[in-house]
Amino acid sequence: MWIADNWKDYEVIDTSRGEKLERWGDYILVRPDPQVIWDTERADRRWNHKNGHYHRSSKGGGEWEFFHLPQEWSIQYKNLTFHLKPFSFKHTGLFPEQAVNWDWVSSIIKSAGRPVKVLNLFAYTGGATLACAQAGANVTHVDASKGMVTWAKENAAASGLADAPIRWLVDDCVKFVEREIRRGNTYDAIIMDPPSYGRGPKGEIWKIEESIFPFLRLTAQILSKDALFFLINSYTTGLQPAVLTYMMESALVPVFGGRTESSEIGLPVTANGLVLPCGASGRWTGSV
Repeated sequence: MWIADNWKDYEVIDTSRGEKLERWGDYILVRPDPQVIWDTERADRRWNHKNGHYHRSSKGGGEWEFFHLPQEWSIQYKNLTFHLKPFSFKHTGLFPEQAVNWDWVSSIIKSAGRPVKVLNLFAYTGGATLACAQAGANVTHVDASKGMVTWAKENAAASGLADAPIRWLVDDCVKFVEREIRRGNTYDAIIMDPPSYGRGPKGEIWKIEESIFPFLRLTAQILSKDALFFLINSYTTGLQPAVLTYMMESALVPVFGGRTESSEIGLPVTANGLVLPCGASGRWTGSV
């Protein structure tokens, strides 16, 4: 498992009864987590002294309950700064487990010894975008949500990257890639974090099990001939690491060579030293 264990401003304190107790900077949150199927003693007093608690509804969705939590606050990961705010469906605007991938892409870009163009698809609030930009890459950041792109820009400014070579685009990722193919544009590295389910601007249905492999093949057409890496993240239960490996081995290796590896990603739990699983990532690395 790839573990995001370099955080100072974030930790999973404990997990029990379908929930996780987290510290986000100075604030304590309790949020549901479908992986937490165990019932263990809640010994840490912060279970009862939290700043925010997201209650899952039996009818789907849920709502926040707040206890002296500001509308917005910030945390840092190394030299990156992220604005946080609780919003719909339990999220805060950051997936801290992805830090293990931020470190990976940063190391490749820094050691490339040449200019690197990165495309970040379904780019959310910009964690990977900022990591790549800070490592020296030119980044194209694409997300269909205007609000998320605005949030990502704010994170860039807070991280001292307001003037970094980042192209911010509010666009449907599939349509954007199709246009890039027609334009003949290529990228040295591609990151994608597709949703399990979604709808395009014209009502097109995205269901990851049906859409991800055709989209991977499509996106492979804009990889440069001496590409560095391709990263796919999945939070969909059915897409195990071996599935990500199989897809990338089938779509990328016959064309570009290189090698593929996939793994669960996770966060360490302070209370017991165990690791909370948080999805999976597939990594293809070029042969150059």
